[in-house]
Amino acid sequence: MKKLGLLLVFILIFGLMGCAKEDTKTLRFATWDSEDTLEVQKQIAKRFEELNPGVKVQVEGYGDGYDQKIAAGFGAKNAPDVMYMWDFPTYQASLETLNSYMDSDESFKTLMNDLYPGILNYSTMDDKVLGMPVGYTSHVVYYNKSLFDKAGVAYPEEGWTWDDLREKAIALSALGDDVYGFAFSTSPDPYDFEQYYWSFGTSYLSNDGKMMDGYFNSPEAVAMMQMFSDMVKEGSALGAQDSVSNAFRGGNVAMQESGIWPLERHIESIGAENLGIIALPKAKEASSVINSSALCMAKDSKNKDLAWEFIKFYTSPEAVKMRAKIDLPVLKSVSEELNYTSDPLYKPFYDMLETAAAHTPAFLLNSQYSKISEKMLYAIEKVFVDSVNGEPVDVKAILDEAVSESAQFLE
Repeated sequence: MKKLGLLLVFILIFGLMGCAKEDTKTLRFATWDSEDTLEVQKQIAKRFEELNPGVKVQVEGYGDGYDQKIAAGFGAKNAPDVMYMWDFPTYQASLETLNSYMDSDESFKTLMNDLYPGILNYSTMDDKVLGMPVGYTSHVVYYNKSLFDKAGVAYPEEGWTWDDLREKAIALSALGDDVYGFAFSTSPDPYDFEQYYWSFGTSYLSNDGKMMDGYFNSPEAVAMMQMFSDMVKEGSALGAQDSVSNAFRGGNVAMQESGIWPLERHIESIGAENLGIIALPKAKEASSVINSSALCMAKDSKNKDLAWEFIKFYTSPEAVKMRAKIDLPVLKSVSEELNYTSDPLYKPFYDMLETAAAHTPAFLLNSQYSKISEKMLYAIEKVFVDSVNGEPVDVKAILDEAVSESAQFLE
């Protein structure tokens, strides 16, 4: 009898363990974060687990190999349920469209009213919402106040123009041969660089994504590229192959364009009291591209309802506030609570966010953008590198060549 009793106890214990195991739902969440920022993601996942007993979130930090691992997962039909995404043209066929979830979820409508207008554009293709924005950065100009003071140059003011920037850059460069008023990469990311096209009143492609001629090589584009070329040749701007941020922190550059990424290290290097931040200058308008972090659902996910709940939580004020150390909050309530909209170090990023609805980046307009961007980047690099090397530069001819070589990729 004792043996029978023990056997029944073991059966009961293992049966309960089996039931517990079956009741636990596992959700896979992939992120490109690593080290400290990955810890933030794990904290958010843990909080979601606390709010949803019986759920286990498996956080998969892919780091630098993110794109390759995501592509492999999709190819093997073993992608994570939820993931970070930016390359929507490449992966759109593998992503769940979120419109129906958003429209049928009454609790989500309040959150949508809290989301900054325009930012959803950056994860939408053909009116299909493929990802929910959970963080962002716009682009601004950082400037070193101590260099401005030393040169006797007035700080930039809101509403300034590219002519103003160039005038200040010339004066600041007079500080010495090792000081430049402005700096930019000679090999920029074409995605980020399009904001300069917008500023001068043009774009890479037509709104339908089918025309490049008259846009990428437009008179406005030529004028913009010529301005950068001339600034390098006159010595007011540094065309840098290495880190522009390092040159800024080293006191060799007075003004730098960037997103939120270098802010903390700039403060550590030159001090918050010496760091100025202002919205981008304008030619016809001041416009910034938005670098958005969006959370998406795999079309092949077997846990779609749970995945949607995770996306909702991840977009909630609680989770967005937890992510504030990684990038800027996308919700009005959180940015106001953290005083980001009034803090002079953060307000310019929100000023530039207001331009997000005005333009759709070219990479969302044409499925062949990755191939087109290779041609565009070669043209941009040629203008800049030839300028740095003192070579003659025919901007129009270089841009025309990129247009001609991209024709095969336009629909």
